[in-house]
Amino acid sequence: MSELLKIVRRPPAEAGLWSDDTPPLLQRLYAARGASTREQALPRLAQLHAPELLGGMQKAVALLAAAIAGNQRILIVGDFDCDGATACAVGVRGLRMLGATNVVHAVPNRMVHGYGLSPSLVEELAPLQPQLLVTVDHGIACHAGIAAAKAQGWQVLVTDHHLPGEKLPPADAIVDPNVEGDAFPSKALAGVGVIFYVLMALRRHLRGQGAFNAATEPDLLSLLDLVAVGTVADLVPLDDNNRALVGAGLRRLRAGKGCAGLRALIEVSGRDAGHLTSSDIGFAVAPRLNAAGRLEDMALGIELLLTEDSGKAREIAALLEEINAERRAVQQIMTDDAEQAVSRVLLADDGRRPVAVCLFDSEWHPGVVGLVASKMKDRLHRPVIAFAPAEPGSAALRGSARSINGFHIRDALAAVHAARPGLMDKFGGHAMAAGLSLPLERLEEFRAVFEQQVQATLDPALLQQQLLSDGELSAAELDFNHAEALRLAGPWGQGFPEPLFDGHFEVLKWRVLKERHLKLELRRPGIAAPLNAIHFGGWTGTAPAAQVHIAYRLVSDDYRGGGAIQLIVEHCSAI
Repeated sequence: MSELLKIVRRPPAEAGLWSDDTPPLLQRLYAARGASTREQALPRLAQLHAPELLGGMQKAVALLAAAIAGNQRILIVGDFDCDGATACAVGVRGLRMLGATNVVHAVPNRMVHGYGLSPSLVEELAPLQPQLLVTVDHGIACHAGIAAAKAQGWQVLVTDHHLPGEKLPPADAIVDPNVEGDAFPSKALAGVGVIFYVLMALRRHLRGQGAFNAATEPDLLSLLDLVAVGTVADLVPLDDNNRALVGAGLRRLRAGKGCAGLRALIEVSGRDAGHLTSSDIGFAVAPRLNAAGRLEDMALGIELLLTEDSGKAREIAALLEEINAERRAVQQIMTDDAEQAVSRVLLADDGRRPVAVCLFDSEWHPGVVGLVASKMKDRLHRPVIAFAPAEPGSAALRGSARSINGFHIRDALAAVHAARPGLMDKFGGHAMAAGLSLPLERLEEFRAVFEQQVQATLDPALLQQQLLSDGELSAAELDFNHAEALRLAGPWGQGFPEPLFDGHFEVLKWRVLKERHLKLELRRPGIAAPLNAIHFGGWTGTAPAAQVHIAYRLVSDDYRGGGAIQLIVEHCSAI
């Protein structure tokens, strides 16, 4: 809420060493994010950490190389989110490029199987009779499912990036940078990044075995479009290593070299592929792919990412657009319900904000609770868990948790598990997001224990919501050239945030769009021409003040064209 929010300007940082063609604004922004050279600001693929630094890689490569040599059936099991779908597509495409001729794939259905490799999914997959099962973007917490796969006589390779529990699952090999003691310098790889690294190590091994020469060696860089989408969508920190991967993937997509499925998703989302940004991936491409796993079956999304047929890709993308529209409608209803529930909580607690919030509605859809938790987390600036029945009328609940910066939500769930073993059927995740399941009859018990855990461990200072601003733009910087420079200067994202500026403006005109958004015409001292701005979700029922302090992003206005710019307002308050 606005009264909780405070705009704080980043402290100035030393400029560093830059060439003359780097605008002073970018030098300042990069320095504020810890990058003092062009190599740090725009890392390239040559700077990637070596695949062999990942623990378990030697065993993983040996399993895959033997499977390829023996023409064994390799089954890749993905996950039903964007990271899991892109990781599955990268695994299938990459192994086929490296000589595997018997690769199949599968993905759990959220409503039927729940998260990850479960015994029920293994039973369903048994007729495929794989010799090697490879998990992507999950597996580190799937003890029962991996044990069931081993009981079938299959070998199991886990590739994951989530945090492990006290014990590792009984897999033949595990590649996960977050396993305790793993030497890989970056712990921020997404699931799609982990399987890409496995493929790079496998290619190096096969090269040493004489499987191909310089002329016939497969180009794994062609998979980086998928790596970029999965990495951005999963909201992992964009450290140097991830920025190198995402930056290269974005360059492929901008050049029109993405796979048919991603090109179709970009087209149906109305984005310009030639100017695609990580923000476009996060807000336009990924939600459409994720919609398949939320309301339908992510098998449809993976089919889109694997097809080479542009016509078929457009057909699937159009279907995903319809599903995404349905998802938005369901999400809006659930978010409205959550808003009312939160209001009741505040009224019951004399208007004081609880330190954490657990929400449940018997009519909610389990595929959308993560989005609701995220919306409520943003609104309240508190850790939030939203629960829904695993299926209509079920007494089993599935929950999705979202946290604020500085509070590790997966560790909090682990502490709840330690305090009350058996309270949750299962849980997993990472610092900012997690999932769990438990019986409806134990929801109130969980709520009490969880809130107690948060109360005991969360630093109250974290509850002061802050918008970090990069300061004020000069009149000379509020132009199209700087807007375009900002667009291309990324990739921006988690841990390397998109530039945000603030300043005082006069409101010349305003109107309401679609009953939710504010379209503004602003005047800035020192600039004669008015500035166009839009505040998404900014209509509160009352007119904006004549003088306002806003936090905003500077973007080029593609709709108006001709060198126009627009301010995207993130926060607005009266002066």
